Amino acid sequence: MKPNRNTYRLLVLSDLQKSSGMLLKSAAGLARIINAEIEVFHVTKPSDIVASENQLSAMRTINSKHTTVDKKIQNLITPVIKDFGMNIPYSFAFGNVKNEIGTYIKKQRPDIIVLGKRKSKPFNLIGDRITEFVLNVHDGPVLITSDRDILSQNNEISLGFLNSSKPFLNLAFAEDLMNHIQKPQISFKIVKNSTSEKNVSKSIDDETIEYVFEQNDDTIRNLDKYLSKNNISLLLIDRKQKDSNNTNKLIPLDINNVIGKFNTPLFISGK
Repeated sequence: MKPNRNTYRLLVLSDLQKSSGMLLKSAAGLARIINAEIEVFHVTKPSDIVASENQLSAMRTINSKHTTVDKKIQNLITPVIKDFGMNIPYSFAFGNVKNEIGTYIKKQRPDIIVLGKRKSKPFNLIGDRITEFVLNVHDGPVLITSDRDILSQNNEISLGFLNSSKPFLNLAFAEDLMNHIQKPQISFKIVKNSTSEKNVSKSIDDETIEYVFEQNDDTIRNLDKYLSKNNISLLLIDRKQKDSNNTNKLIPLDINNVIGKFNTPLFISGK
Protein backbone atom coordinates (compact mmCIF):
# COMPACT_ATOMS: atom_id res chain seq x y z
CA MET A 1 0.00 0.00 0.00
CA LYS A 2 0.97 3.64 -0.31
CA PRO A 3 0.39 5.20 3.14
CA ASN A 4 1.37 8.71 2.06
CA ARG A 5 -1.65 8.93 -0.22
CA ASN A 6 -5.06 9.78 1.18
CA THR A 7 -7.11 8.32 -1.65
CA TYR A 8 -6.79 4.67 -2.68
CA ARG A 9 -7.42 3.25 -6.12
CA LEU A 10 -9.60 0.24 -6.89
CA LEU A 11 -9.22 -1.53 -10.21
CA VAL A 12 -12.22 -3.56 -11.37
CA LEU A 13 -11.37 -6.22 -13.95
CA SER A 14 -14.62 -6.98 -15.73
CA ASP A 15 -15.58 -9.54 -18.35
CA LEU A 16 -18.80 -7.58 -19.07
CA GLN A 17 -20.97 -10.62 -18.34
CA LYS A 18 -24.29 -10.53 -16.48
CA SER A 19 -22.64 -10.63 -13.05
CA SER A 20 -20.58 -7.52 -13.82
CA GLY A 21 -23.23 -5.20 -12.41
CA MET A 22 -23.04 -6.83 -8.97
CA LEU A 23 -19.23 -6.86 -9.20
CA LEU A 24 -19.12 -3.13 -9.85
CA LYS A 25 -21.65 -2.38 -7.09
CA SER A 26 -19.52 -4.26 -4.56
CA ALA A 27 -16.42 -2.41 -5.74
CA ALA A 28 -18.22 0.93 -5.48
CA GLY A 29 -19.42 0.02 -1.99
CA LEU A 30 -15.88 -0.75 -0.87
CA ALA A 31 -14.65 2.46 -2.50
CA ARG A 32 -17.22 4.44 -0.55
CA ILE A 33 -16.21 2.78 2.73
CA ILE A 34 -12.48 3.45 2.40
CA ASN A 35 -12.66 6.72 0.42
CA ALA A 36 -11.23 5.25 -2.76
CA GLU A 37 -11.34 5.99 -6.46
CA ILE A 38 -12.53 3.29 -8.82
CA GLU A 39 -11.70 2.43 -12.40
CA VAL A 40 -12.79 -0.34 -14.77
CA PHE A 41 -10.64 -2.27 -17.22
CA HIS A 42 -11.69 -4.90 -19.75
CA VAL A 43 -9.76 -7.01 -22.27
CA THR A 44 -11.16 -8.69 -25.36
CA LYS A 45 -9.16 -11.42 -27.08
CA PRO A 46 -8.50 -10.84 -30.80
CA SER A 47 -9.77 -14.35 -31.50
CA ASP A 48 -13.18 -13.22 -30.25
CA ILE A 49 -13.25 -10.46 -32.83
CA VAL A 50 -11.64 -11.33 -36.14
CA ALA A 51 -12.67 -14.43 -38.01
CA SER A 52 -12.01 -13.12 -41.51
CA GLU A 53 -8.75 -13.21 -43.43
CA ASN A 54 -9.81 -10.15 -45.42
CA GLN A 55 -7.99 -7.13 -43.97
CA LEU A 56 -10.72 -4.61 -44.78
CA SER A 57 -13.40 -6.85 -43.32
CA ALA A 58 -11.25 -7.44 -40.24
CA MET A 59 -10.81 -3.70 -39.68
CA ARG A 60 -14.54 -3.13 -39.96
CA THR A 61 -15.14 -5.90 -37.44
CA ILE A 62 -12.63 -4.42 -35.00
CA ASN A 63 -14.15 -0.95 -35.30
CA SER A 64 -17.62 -2.37 -34.76
CA LYS A 65 -16.43 -4.38 -31.76
CA HIS A 66 -14.75 -1.30 -30.31
CA THR A 67 -18.06 0.56 -30.39
CA THR A 68 -19.91 -2.42 -28.92
CA VAL A 69 -17.49 -2.84 -26.01
CA ASP A 70 -17.52 0.88 -25.26
CA LYS A 71 -21.31 0.87 -25.14
CA LYS A 72 -21.39 -2.21 -22.88
CA ILE A 73 -19.05 -0.59 -20.38
CA GLN A 74 -21.03 2.64 -20.39
CA ASN A 75 -24.24 0.68 -19.78
CA LEU A 76 -22.47 -1.08 -16.89
CA ILE A 77 -21.10 1.97 -15.12
CA THR A 78 -23.89 4.50 -15.74
CA PRO A 79 -26.36 3.17 -13.12
CA VAL A 80 -23.57 2.77 -10.56
CA ILE A 81 -22.40 6.34 -11.17
CA LYS A 82 -25.96 7.49 -10.62
CA ASP A 83 -26.52 5.43 -7.45
CA PHE A 84 -23.18 6.16 -5.81
CA GLY A 85 -22.49 9.65 -7.10
CA MET A 86 -18.91 8.86 -8.07
CA ASN A 87 -16.87 9.17 -11.23
CA ILE A 88 -15.86 5.83 -12.76
CA PRO A 89 -13.29 6.11 -15.55
CA TYR A 90 -12.84 3.08 -17.77
CA SER A 91 -10.66 1.69 -20.51
CA PHE A 92 -10.40 -1.48 -22.54
CA ALA A 93 -7.98 -3.24 -24.83
CA PHE A 94 -7.86 -5.90 -27.52
CA GLY A 95 -5.08 -8.43 -27.06
CA ASN A 96 -3.71 -11.24 -24.94
CA VAL A 97 -5.70 -11.08 -21.70
CA LYS A 98 -2.87 -11.78 -19.26
CA ASN A 99 -0.39 -9.54 -21.06
CA GLU A 100 -2.81 -6.62 -21.21
CA ILE A 101 -3.86 -6.99 -17.57
CA GLY A 102 -0.26 -7.38 -16.40
CA THR A 103 0.82 -4.27 -18.30
CA TYR A 104 -2.13 -2.27 -16.98
CA ILE A 105 -1.47 -3.28 -13.36
CA LYS A 106 2.22 -2.43 -13.68
CA LYS A 107 1.44 0.98 -15.17
CA GLN A 108 -1.50 2.01 -13.00
CA ARG A 109 -0.36 0.40 -9.72
CA PRO A 110 -3.83 0.03 -8.13
CA ASP A 111 -4.10 -0.51 -4.38
CA ILE A 112 -6.87 -3.10 -4.60
CA ILE A 113 -8.02 -5.27 -7.48
CA VAL A 114 -11.63 -6.44 -7.65
CA LEU A 115 -12.61 -9.58 -9.55
CA GLY A 116 -15.82 -11.53 -10.00
CA LYS A 117 -16.20 -15.25 -9.45
CA ARG A 118 -18.23 -17.62 -11.55
CA LYS A 119 -19.72 -20.62 -9.79
CA SER A 120 -18.86 -23.14 -12.46
CA LYS A 121 -15.45 -21.81 -13.51
CA PRO A 122 -13.97 -19.69 -10.72
CA PHE A 123 -10.77 -18.92 -12.61
CA ASN A 124 -12.30 -18.21 -16.00
CA LEU A 125 -13.07 -14.56 -15.32
CA ILE A 126 -11.69 -12.69 -18.32
CA GLY A 127 -9.48 -15.45 -19.62
CA ASP A 128 -7.82 -18.62 -18.41
CA ARG A 129 -6.86 -18.63 -14.70
CA ILE A 130 -6.92 -14.85 -14.41
CA THR A 131 -7.47 -14.89 -10.65
CA GLU A 132 -4.31 -16.90 -10.12
CA PHE A 133 -2.43 -14.62 -12.49
CA VAL A 134 -3.58 -11.46 -10.69
CA LEU A 135 -2.58 -12.88 -7.31
CA ASN A 136 0.91 -13.53 -8.71
CA VAL A 137 1.48 -10.09 -10.24
CA HIS A 138 -0.35 -7.90 -7.72
CA ASP A 139 1.15 -7.52 -4.24
CA GLY A 140 -1.84 -5.70 -2.74
CA PRO A 141 -5.24 -6.97 -1.60
CA VAL A 142 -7.66 -8.66 -3.98
CA LEU A 143 -11.43 -8.69 -3.49
CA ILE A 144 -13.20 -11.60 -5.18
CA THR A 145 -16.92 -10.95 -5.22
CA SER A 146 -19.85 -13.28 -5.77
CA ASP A 147 -23.45 -12.75 -6.76
CA ARG A 148 -24.14 -11.56 -3.21
CA ASP A 149 -24.41 -7.79 -2.85
CA ILE A 150 -22.61 -7.21 0.45
CA LEU A 151 -20.77 -3.93 0.11
CA SER A 152 -23.03 -1.57 -1.82
CA GLN A 153 -25.52 -1.39 1.05
CA ASN A 154 -25.00 0.53 4.27
CA ASN A 155 -25.35 -2.57 6.42
CA GLU A 156 -22.49 -3.75 8.60
CA ILE A 157 -20.34 -6.53 7.17
CA SER A 158 -20.28 -9.91 8.91
CA LEU A 159 -16.57 -10.75 8.78
CA GLY A 160 -14.84 -14.09 9.00
CA PHE A 161 -11.10 -14.58 8.70
CA LEU A 162 -9.18 -17.70 7.85
CA ASN A 163 -5.83 -18.68 9.38
CA SER A 164 -5.22 -15.14 10.59
CA SER A 165 -5.24 -13.85 14.16
CA LYS A 166 -5.35 -10.11 13.45
CA PRO A 167 -7.12 -9.32 10.19
CA PHE A 168 -6.52 -6.13 8.22
CA LEU A 169 -3.98 -4.69 10.66
CA ASN A 170 -1.41 -4.37 7.87
CA LEU A 171 -3.81 -2.48 5.61
CA ALA A 172 -3.57 1.29 5.43
CA PHE A 173 -7.36 1.60 5.26
CA ALA A 174 -7.99 -0.91 8.08
CA GLU A 175 -9.64 1.59 10.42
CA ASP A 176 -12.16 2.74 7.81
CA LEU A 177 -13.03 -0.84 6.92
CA MET A 178 -13.26 -2.09 10.49
CA ASN A 179 -15.75 0.66 11.32
CA HIS A 180 -18.20 -1.22 9.08
CA ILE A 181 -17.55 -4.67 10.57
CA GLN A 182 -20.13 -6.08 12.97
CA LYS A 183 -19.13 -7.83 16.18
CA PRO A 184 -18.26 -10.51 16.92
CA GLN A 185 -15.84 -11.39 14.16
CA ILE A 186 -15.38 -15.09 13.53
CA SER A 187 -11.99 -16.74 13.16
CA PHE A 188 -11.64 -20.01 11.25
CA LYS A 189 -8.43 -22.01 11.57
CA ILE A 190 -7.34 -25.18 9.80
CA VAL A 191 -4.76 -27.07 11.84
CA LYS A 192 -3.01 -30.39 11.92
CA ASN A 193 -3.84 -32.90 14.66
CA SER A 194 -5.93 -30.55 16.77
CA THR A 195 -6.21 -31.60 20.41
CA SER A 196 -9.16 -29.29 21.07
CA GLU A 197 -12.78 -30.08 20.33
CA LYS A 198 -13.26 -29.50 16.66
CA ASN A 199 -15.77 -27.32 14.79
CA VAL A 200 -17.08 -25.87 18.05
CA SER A 201 -17.02 -22.14 18.67
CA LYS A 202 -15.19 -20.53 21.55
CA SER A 203 -14.59 -16.92 22.48
CA ILE A 204 -10.95 -15.87 22.27
CA ASP A 205 -11.59 -12.24 23.26
CA ASP A 206 -14.50 -9.80 23.58
CA GLU A 207 -14.75 -9.31 19.83
CA THR A 208 -13.84 -12.68 18.31
CA ILE A 209 -15.24 -16.20 18.16
CA GLU A 210 -13.02 -18.99 16.89
CA TYR A 211 -13.66 -22.27 15.09
CA VAL A 212 -10.83 -24.80 14.70
CA PHE A 213 -10.95 -27.40 11.93
CA GLU A 214 -8.62 -30.35 11.67
CA GLN A 215 -7.27 -30.89 8.17
CA ASN A 216 -8.87 -33.73 6.23
CA ASP A 217 -10.56 -34.32 2.88
CA ASP A 218 -13.80 -32.67 4.03
CA THR A 219 -12.33 -29.63 5.78
CA ILE A 220 -12.99 -27.02 3.10
CA ARG A 221 -16.50 -28.32 2.42
CA ASN A 222 -17.33 -28.26 6.15
CA LEU A 223 -15.85 -24.80 6.49
CA ASP A 224 -18.00 -23.53 3.63
CA LYS A 225 -21.07 -24.82 5.50
CA TYR A 226 -20.00 -22.95 8.64
CA LEU A 227 -19.55 -19.76 6.66
CA SER A 228 -23.14 -20.05 5.49
CA LYS A 229 -24.40 -21.10 8.93
CA ASN A 230 -22.84 -18.02 10.53
CA ASN A 231 -24.02 -15.71 7.73
CA ILE A 232 -20.46 -14.64 6.92
CA SER A 233 -20.67 -12.01 4.20
CA LEU A 234 -16.92 -11.54 3.67
CA LEU A 235 -14.05 -13.94 4.37
CA LEU A 236 -10.54 -12.57 4.81
CA ILE A 237 -7.73 -14.87 3.75
CA ASP A 238 -4.24 -13.86 4.83
CA ARG A 239 -1.67 -14.71 2.18
CA LYS A 240 1.03 -14.72 4.85
CA GLN A 241 -0.93 -17.14 7.05
CA LYS A 242 0.98 -16.56 10.27
CA ASP A 243 -0.30 -17.68 13.65
CA SER A 244 1.08 -14.99 15.95
CA ASN A 245 0.15 -16.90 19.10
CA ASN A 246 1.74 -20.18 17.99
CA THR A 247 -1.03 -22.04 19.76
CA ASN A 248 -1.92 -24.09 16.69
CA LYS A 249 0.08 -25.39 13.78
CA LEU A 250 -1.80 -23.79 10.92
CA ILE A 251 -2.00 -25.67 7.66
CA PRO A 252 -0.71 -23.59 4.72
CA LEU A 253 -3.52 -23.04 2.25
CA ASP A 254 -3.45 -23.38 -1.50
CA ILE A 255 -5.28 -20.10 -2.02
CA ASN A 256 -5.86 -20.71 -5.71
CA ASN A 257 -7.64 -23.96 -4.83
CA VAL A 258 -9.61 -22.47 -1.95
CA ILE A 259 -11.04 -19.69 -4.10
CA GLY A 260 -13.02 -22.18 -6.13
CA LYS A 261 -14.49 -23.91 -3.09
CA PHE A 262 -16.20 -21.05 -1.21
CA ASN A 263 -19.43 -19.32 -2.15
CA THR A 264 -18.67 -16.44 0.22
CA PRO A 265 -16.97 -13.32 -1.21
CA LEU A 266 -13.25 -13.31 -0.38
CA PHE A 267 -10.89 -10.52 0.59
CA ILE A 268 -7.35 -11.77 0.08
CA SER A 269 -4.71 -9.72 1.88
CA GLY A 270 -1.55 -8.38 0.27
CA LYS A 271 1.74 -10.21 0.25
